[in-house]
Amino acid sequence: MTFDDFGPLLRRAHGHATAFLDALPERFVGARAGRDEMIAAFDGPLPVQGEHADAVLDRLAMHAPRGTQACAAPRYFGFVIGGTVPVALATDWLVSTWDQNAGIHVISPLTAAVEEIAARWLLELFDLPRDSGAGFVTGCQMAHFTCLAAARHGVLRRVGWDVEADGLMGAPRIHVVASAEAHVTVDVALRYLGLGTRSLVRVDSDEQGRMRLDRLREVMDALDGPVIVCAQAGNVNTGAFDPLRGIAEIAHARGAWLHVDGAFGLWARAADGLREVADGIELADSWATDAHKWLNVPYDSGVAIVRHAEDHRAAMTVAAAYLVQTRGAERDAVDWVPEFSRRARGIPVYAALRTLGRAGVGDLVERCCAHARRFAKQLGDAPGVRVLNDVVLNQVLVRFGDDDATTRAVIAGVQDDGTCWASGTTWHGLAALRISVSNWATTAEDVDRSVDAMLRVHREVAGRVVVPTS
Repeated sequence: MTFDDFGPLLRRAHGHATAFLDALPERFVGARAGRDEMIAAFDGPLPVQGEHADAVLDRLAMHAPRGTQACAAPRYFGFVIGGTVPVALATDWLVSTWDQNAGIHVISPLTAAVEEIAARWLLELFDLPRDSGAGFVTGCQMAHFTCLAAARHGVLRRVGWDVEADGLMGAPRIHVVASAEAHVTVDVALRYLGLGTRSLVRVDSDEQGRMRLDRLREVMDALDGPVIVCAQAGNVNTGAFDPLRGIAEIAHARGAWLHVDGAFGLWARAADGLREVADGIELADSWATDAHKWLNVPYDSGVAIVRHAEDHRAAMTVAAAYLVQTRGAERDAVDWVPEFSRRARGIPVYAALRTLGRAGVGDLVERCCAHARRFAKQLGDAPGVRVLNDVVLNQVLVRFGDDDATTRAVIAGVQDDGTCWASGTTWHGLAALRISVSNWATTAEDVDRSVDAMLRVHREVAGRVVVPTS
């Protein structure tokens, strides 16, 4: 291979990518092939001499549609997965082309500067303390890890323990308080940090999955020593927000660190019509969120934000003579994230924010929430269908018939139908279809088509006529 190969290969890749994107709006939304077909398509002995690059690209592109879900399609409602706005995808191609290691400023002044700006814009968009630390990580799992590492440092520093130097052996025990509905990624972050899931004290939640303040007060009164409280902005099933202002008052009166899981809910701060639901979120000490959810940039894009920048830096930073760190105005990403080597994932965030602007991000979020309400209204009005949650954000839980078997059969039927794709869940002991609306491209027509498909499948499963509402 030579540099002359890049042009023809990239043009070929562009053709394949464009064909894939052109098909997204109308293609079968789920994957049609499983492991066996994909193994058959791609497996074989490791080539001795290698194959022509054109053939490798063509093979990948030929089989990709059958082995992929159309996660970026406008009628994909599985999990909380955004699509990709065009400018973010185009910018991501440039990021791969530039091939910058974003670890330290001296390697890539471009990346360091753009990520510095993108971080500042996010703080403005969310209206969080402007002197907070911020780092671009892979997703909310690593955002939790980063924020809770800062929290671990902060609460132990206050009692005179240097966890970075002395570790946890012999350290005062940290109690971590979280809702019974906390996302599993919080548990995993505690394992990574050596705190363990047995450090978790669970607080009862209400019928919508919100932490109960009365139970939190009881729990906090019974604890001694350093405490970290983990609250939730956007329950993964219902979209409900914990009572953040009340939680902050209780946590801070006790001297605890408050961390907020805002994987998708933090983006409500960008929408004027939704700011009330996120009331009090600005009082927290750290926040974790995903840009690959509601900002609709490509995957591998989470954000860790910490109010106490020095705790954030102390928990993450490393130093070595060969790294050529300036410790001046220049931003070294290794001060804010766990990775040394990583792609410049903050650049697509910058491009999306610059293209959409504050108003565009707010409109995207509010539009998705309006679509969720449209789903709830149409499905909830249909005979034999029940919406289980108060639709306060972009999540809708739907039950079909009076038993789990019917609901699960409808979920499977909807996925097999291919008009749309939504996932199943169990909510307070009941099987439910979970609809997550997070895609910039989703329209009211997409909602109506999806509702029609869901009700058609329900009629087939139930064996009786249900009059569609759309």
